[in-house]
Amino acid sequence: MNTNAKQQMVTREDSQPGGAEQRLKELGITLPAPPEPFGTYVEAVQTGNLLFLTGMLPTEGPGAKFVGRVGAELDVEAGRKAARLAALNVLAVARKHLGSLDRVTRDVRLGVSVATSGDFRDQPKIADAASQLLQDVFGKDKNPCRLVYGVASLPLGTPVELEIIFEVTE
Repeated sequence: MNTNAKQQMVTREDSQPGGAEQRLKELGITLPAPPEPFGTYVEAVQTGNLLFLTGMLPTEGPGAKFVGRVGAELDVEAGRKAARLAALNVLAVARKHLGSLDRVTRDVRLGVSVATSGDFRDQPKIADAASQLLQDVFGKDKNPCRLVYGVASLPLGTPVELEIIFEVTE
């Protein structure tokens, strides 16, 4: 067995019992209504067994629930709450597209953009809130690779935008 294969092996204890839909119930999480696009695009595109979700924002209904930059108008805790809400929107859109989150076999990649003041350096703490929710729902063995960016601004003035790729069953 090559080194890469060994590194990707996961023990059963890392797996969450039951499917993602069951885990949502156990966690007491009710997903919000999936957000509608704020422009000329679709929020989910599936090609083969990959589901690409566009940038998900911390919105409720037609607008942003959180507005501002982390380290300026918002503190780390507000940024974490925004990231969690954006992750809930990810799950809502994925469920709408797939019919059930149980069709997700792996989180492949999570991109997190965080709007910050110029000297803010704790972007990973913000991203961890989204990563933790996804891990709670899908299991530690399905954690994605992740890329975190600090940016000057994001759509609707939100502090966080998530982009994710899921591997799914056909």
